Amino acid sequence: MAKELKEKLEQDEQIIEVVKSKEETLEAFIEEAAPVVETTKKRKSNASVSIDKFDWDAFEKENVYDAEKNVIEDRYSQTLSKVIENEVVEGTVVALNKREVIVNIGYKSEGVISINEFRYNPELAAGDKVEVYVENAEDKKGQLLLSHKKARSLRSWDRVNEAFDKDEIVKGYIKCRTKGGMIVDVFGIEAFLPGSQIDVKPIRDYDVFVNKTMEFKIVKINHEFRNVVVSHKALIEAELEAQKADIIGKLEKGQILEGIVKNITSYGVFIDLGGVDGLIHITDLSWGRINHPEEVVQLDQKINVVILDFDDTKKRIALGLKQLSSHPWDALDANLQVGDKVKGRVVVIADYGAFIEIQPGVEGLIHVSEMSWSLHLRSAQDFLKVGDEVEAVILTLDRDERKMSLGIKQLKSDPWATIAEKYPVGTKCKATVRNFTNFGVFVELEEGVDGLVHISDLSWTKKVKHPSEFTAVGETLDVVVLEVDQENRRLSLGHKQLEENPWDVFESVFTVGSVHEGTVTAFVDKGATIALAYGVEGYVSMKNLTKEDGSTAKLEEKLEFKVLEFNKNTKRIVLSHSKLFEDVKREEAAKEVAKEKEGEDTTQKAVKKLKANLEKTTLGDISELAALKSEMESKDSSK
Repeated sequence: MAKELKEKLEQDEQIIEVVKSKEETLEAFIEEAAPVVETTKKRKSNASVSIDKFDWDAFEKENVYDAEKNVIEDRYSQTLSKVIENEVVEGTVVALNKREVIVNIGYKSEGVISINEFRYNPELAAGDKVEVYVENAEDKKGQLLLSHKKARSLRSWDRVNEAFDKDEIVKGYIKCRTKGGMIVDVFGIEAFLPGSQIDVKPIRDYDVFVNKTMEFKIVKINHEFRNVVVSHKALIEAELEAQKADIIGKLEKGQILEGIVKNITSYGVFIDLGGVDGLIHITDLSWGRINHPEEVVQLDQKINVVILDFDDTKKRIALGLKQLSSHPWDALDANLQVGDKVKGRVVVIADYGAFIEIQPGVEGLIHVSEMSWSLHLRSAQDFLKVGDEVEAVILTLDRDERKMSLGIKQLKSDPWATIAEKYPVGTKCKATVRNFTNFGVFVELEEGVDGLVHISDLSWTKKVKHPSEFTAVGETLDVVVLEVDQENRRLSLGHKQLEENPWDVFESVFTVGSVHEGTVTAFVDKGATIALAYGVEGYVSMKNLTKEDGSTAKLEEKLEFKVLEFNKNTKRIVLSHSKLFEDVKREEAAKEVAKEKEGEDTTQKAVKKLKANLEKTTLGDISELAALKSEMESKDSSK
């Protein structure tokens, strides 16, 4: 506390000394101007004249100070330096405290600058020369406005541009870390140093470079936004270029070199060969499968590698590590052959199958079709998972191509080998619905044993358009074996055969001409479907749906229908509603016609009788003729 108080007192004393020096300068100026002032006092003036006798015209015209004023202005201006606004000038620090720095540039007043503009220079003291930018010679308060930061920035920008144009190497102070790189102070300008431009090697700890002074090369300047980008890597690359050219010139395929692990990625490892980088792909790190290169190598590790390939310019170099050791297939048991059982671990699973590692670097593929006797191919994930220990049978073995195919279903007997004995014709069993087709349902009796239920074998009475109307995938369906084809691995199954054929009974129920109550369930092409008793469906054309009042039957409407046709073989029943009242009308009309025909027949018979009698009659028989006529008239009147 006492130390701070002492420093404050010293700073205040410095300011007091500045003020005293200014007062001394002002007193000297007054002494020099005193004779002129005295001469001016002796001149006649209107000051002593009363207001009523004051000559205003003379006062406006008199120039009593013209000569003396010029002398005063000249002498005063000689004590001050000329100041041009928006220019950089040099000044002297006359005093400073914790908040402000007072700078004298030889003007009538000093400028006050914030101490924050000098934070880069903690050793600043009174008497130091500094560059300042004149913002305003005199503001509204008469204060001289200066800026050291702007002066430094203007001069620094010129130096930066000059260094960029001449491709010079500059020194910079790394101030702090930022996103993606570092902030570097170059000539007072904050330049950006990208992380990729710090070194040729990947940087794992940026903080070690903070507060260090390093050499840089200015690589980019944005004049619009005044952004500067610097690089330290460019200097290193220039030094390594000569070494790189020498190394590349000696590269050969098959050459074994020593390198250092420079960077590790998910797809491979970059190796520093002494100024030249090469890549070991993950597949060339180990004969066995690995998930990440870190399982084999570590950063900064020294390893021997072999050159596998490189392009014409030798800028891309492919390296290998596993090639330095013998291939695991060469060490595979020579006695292994097709049909042998092997054990291994699942290392990779795909939809089409699983790769089994028999020993490090030796793998075999189990195709999904070789995992189960079932004909319904599923994903390999349904049977196995990575890490499972499995036993399998060798199906194919090619040592030259280093390929092996395996199977696990072969560990079980083929269910179709004994299918005829296990599922003879007529066998009733339960099956699981697997999938549909337009023509039927595929069901599974057991693993590896599938069969087909044709759509026509689902129901005796219901006309199924699609199997999904009858059942659903995953449901259990009762079936009976209709046919077994062991050679082609096919089973024909039925569901309706579990019940007796009801159409034998329906033949006596739905006789042609019989009348039954039915419900309109659906409209189809040119007609409708009618639900009858016993779950039977019939068909009626649109013209036969017309009711007695002339309207057409509606959906879900109950009506009486007359059977027009019954076919047991095709399970077809043709119905009609219109025929009910049409037949009644037709019968009534037939009766009327018959009655009228009967009357006509009676009249015709009487006429014939009359004609016959006329041929035989005489004048004496006229009385009998009159009696016959009266009889016929009486019959006609009775009708």
